[in-house]
Amino acid sequence: QVQLVESGGGLVQPGGSMTLSCVASARDFSTYSTGWYRQAPGKERELVARILRGGNTDYGDAVKGRFTISRNNAKQTVDLQMNSLKPEDTAVYYCNVGGTLGYWGQGIQVTVSS
Repeated sequence: QVQLVESGGGLVQPGGSMTLSCVASARDFSTYSTGWYRQAPGKERELVARILRGGNTDYGDAVKGRFTISRNNAKQTVDLQMNSLKPEDTAVYYCNVGGTLGYWGQGIQVTVSS
């Protein structure tokens, strides 16, 4: 069983920055792909960023060049640095371990508004 705890969300102004953090409790954490997804009201859940098992990263088109994902296997953390935030980034963000059929955090709200 894998448990994920997210932190760092809240309200930020357009153009601002925010970091989301996820702490996992998982055996063999380093063998899992890890990532962040988001879901805005009335929309489907979409990929924000992920780190694949081989270490390659993959970003959603909407966030390329603005967001950076990183992980620390020793600490079992996955962080998402978000810069140049836009109102359309407003959503509930979910930490993920093991892909879409894997494990999910409870979700954390990010609101970008002036």
